[in-house]
Amino acid sequence: MSDNDPAPAPGRDHTRLQLALLTLALFVMVVFQTVQLIRERSTLGEVWANQEPTIQEGVRLRRQLDALATETSRLAADGDAGASTIIDDLRRQGITIKPPAATR
Repeated sequence: MSDNDPAPAPGRDHTRLQLALLTLALFVMVVFQTVQLIRERSTLGEVWANQEPTIQEGVRLRRQLDALATETSRLAADGDAGASTIIDDLRRQGITIKPPAATR
């Protein structure tokens, strides 16, 4: 400080009060964010639980479709003309079906 600077005014120093308010604001912000995150986690858990039956149904449907495609592929390999047509149409559409595994 230089000699020409005015002396601080006599009175109470508000630094502690300002620091306390800043600390309180930071604490309130952290508590608010924590509560929000807990709520979002709860909501996400509910969404997950609500989607589970749909996912299980999709898995079941996929298994049925795979079984149907495998059987159709087996029939086509055995010479069935209708099954061969279906397999050819599926290939044209970009759907590949694994050939049936040898059962011998």
